[in-house]
Amino acid sequence: MPTQPPLRGSFLALVLYDVAEQIRLDTLRPQSGMEAAHREPVFKHPVPDYVRFESPPVVENLGLVSMNSGEQFQARIKYFEYGVVSVELKLDFETGWDDLVRLSSRLLAEPEFEKQTSEMVRGCLKRARAALVDPYENWLNEDYYIIQIREALDDQRQPLTAAAMLAEHGQQAAQIVRGEASALAQPEQNEALQAALSYYPCDLLVAGWVGALVYDTPEGAAPTIQLLEYANTQLLEFRHYDEVLTRVLNNVYRMLGHRGRFLRRWKMAGEAERLNAMRLDVRELAEKADNSIKFLSDMFYARAYRMAANRVGVPDYRNLVDQKLRIAGELYEVMVNEFHQARAFILEVMVVAILVIELIDVFFRR
Repeated sequence: MPTQPPLRGSFLALVLYDVAEQIRLDTLRPQSGMEAAHREPVFKHPVPDYVRFESPPVVENLGLVSMNSGEQFQARIKYFEYGVVSVELKLDFETGWDDLVRLSSRLLAEPEFEKQTSEMVRGCLKRARAALVDPYENWLNEDYYIIQIREALDDQRQPLTAAAMLAEHGQQAAQIVRGEASALAQPEQNEALQAALSYYPCDLLVAGWVGALVYDTPEGAAPTIQLLEYANTQLLEFRHYDEVLTRVLNNVYRMLGHRGRFLRRWKMAGEAERLNAMRLDVRELAEKADNSIKFLSDMFYARAYRMAANRVGVPDYRNLVDQKLRIAGELYEVMVNEFHQARAFILEVMVVAILVIELIDVFFRR
């Protein structure tokens, strides 16, 4: 039986951290080793000029990073304007399908990635401190894994088509994006492969919630990988906004629970203004992150992004944030009304007091 041609490609671990409200990229770029901004992503398909990152991330190469397993990953870090940094660890491979399944299963469960990347980020941010706006003390993080196959040949040594890859190796592809060493049941395999998309016969994207399979040339895969990374930065940002709004709303609920106390009701105006300011800040930051890349609505890459974003859960968290923003707006109105009622009560008391004083004055004059 002839030996099956090997797969060639790269395993990428993306570990993302939400570190600040904003990163001033213009302040960051002059630092040594930082790449100057250029138009990103560089799409291989025909697209209009306005399909791009509005403010491309700044990239810094970090060299080789060794793991306890002895494997060496090429590392680099990206700084996004909306306060997210992403560490990419890349390992090239040349192997067969079954070995790739085992490699992916092992690396997707590797806890050392987070430990190594968090130390790298802390070191990088010490040098980039001047570029950080309102840095956070505690960081949220997300991880995502991409298996990029740049070469897959059939038995005739011809490039494997996307259709043939799914037909012949759909089981392994499903395991790869799920990080599973064991074969999946057919319904789970079908579900995992629902999020599959191709533009040309020999390219393929299969997106999952923890990882993705990208079959393309290095040049063709680059924008797809960038969009997968971007989807995860969005997820991280909306998770942050969700936590911020949850804390703010909990404080408001506690305060409204004591609204019978007159002095607390009198302070409602200031609390309402702070709530509204927070609500507007979150909305502005969310829109800035959401609009940091522009698409034409019927583009292939726009569809690829929506598919990936749905898989990782961006719409779910965005809906949570939108719902809490609406609740914050309603509470703002309640708090303003509470303040107006307290003020009206004081004015009524003052009017009654003046009338009583005038009556007393009239009575004593008689």
